[in-house]
Amino acid sequence: MSAERDSAVGEQGSDGGRKTAGAPRTAAAGTGASAASAKKAAPSKKAAARKPAAAKKAAAEKTPGATKPAAKKAPAKKAPPAKKASSAPLKKAPAPRKQVVAPKKVTASVPAAPAKTVAAHPQGESRTALVRRARRVNRELAEVYPYAHPELDFENPFQLVVATVLSAQTTDLRVNQTTPALFAKYPTPEDLAAANPEEVEEILRPTGFFRAKTKSVIGLSKALVEQFGGEVPGRLEDLVKLPGVGRKTAFVVLGNAFGRPGITVDTHFQRLVRRWKWTDETDPDKIEAAVGALFPKSDWTDLSHHVIWHGRRICHARKPACGACPIAPLCPAYGEGETDPEKAKKLLKYEKAGQPGQRLRPPQAYLDAGGRAAPPLGAG
Repeated sequence: MSAERDSAVGEQGSDGGRKTAGAPRTAAAGTGASAASAKKAAPSKKAAARKPAAAKKAAAEKTPGATKPAAKKAPAKKAPPAKKASSAPLKKAPAPRKQVVAPKKVTASVPAAPAKTVAAHPQGESRTALVRRARRVNRELAEVYPYAHPELDFENPFQLVVATVLSAQTTDLRVNQTTPALFAKYPTPEDLAAANPEEVEEILRPTGFFRAKTKSVIGLSKALVEQFGGEVPGRLEDLVKLPGVGRKTAFVVLGNAFGRPGITVDTHFQRLVRRWKWTDETDPDKIEAAVGALFPKSDWTDLSHHVIWHGRRICHARKPACGACPIAPLCPAYGEGETDPEKAKKLLKYEKAGQPGQRLRPPQAYLDAGGRAAPPLGAG
């Protein structure tokens, strides 16, 4: 009976492990244990639970064949770590995903950062801060365009006022390519006042709206002869009385032919000062007044050149070259155009792109700065 109890205790101990229960049965079969002894082992489970020390001793007294399950227990205990090891890759799996996503977020935020930083200026910007920012923009542009000048070819006030009237709804380049023939045939107000309209129309045809422009230049020439002795007046109130001459044209003439300060509010000027949040006005006269209040009068003419030149070369209407803009840190509208520097360079025009300018006879300072004269009409 003692032998049967020892084997039963041994089986109980292996049943306590549950995972190696099969091993004791094999060992019992090897020693000739009967099915009855296995049944007797079942009621002794409580005794094994109450006497763990006896169970350990009984396990120690097992045959070599019965100790083999103990060796199998070690791998069984290591099985949970195996599960942890298999679950470890699941925990590490998100790590690569974060590494892939993070650069995208950083890359996407890089171009937006300057825009957010710059856009903070106009929000709650005081009058003093606005004045300082506007004047700093003008100083920066003065360094970029030290050779800025009126982009219409002229030799005297009469040629300038006529060329400015003709520049409506066309480019200065087209006007400069057209006026040489006009002034060669009609060099003075008296000559143009007495001209045959059909002949003038044929000359002005390349500028567009040539019939209306013919009427204006002949009309202003007659007014100069009849009211001002064939001389262009140097006062704003007199200039605006001439046919086809408004405040914009008048200020071009006053600032560039007579050296009297004036702000030229053309389409480029309007677009840029609104982008820069200098004013929200849309009427040219109100824009002139609002911007003029930000600068001393002595700066008005050069300011007009700087803004217009920047609008023609970099800050275009449809796709500004933000990535090549020298005043990007001061611009609330940064990011509206191309911000990639290499792509932005391809958007530059005139001398900034190594191309000819708009004047056939530009000032020497422009040529010294690397500018190129425009080709005459028909030269390509």
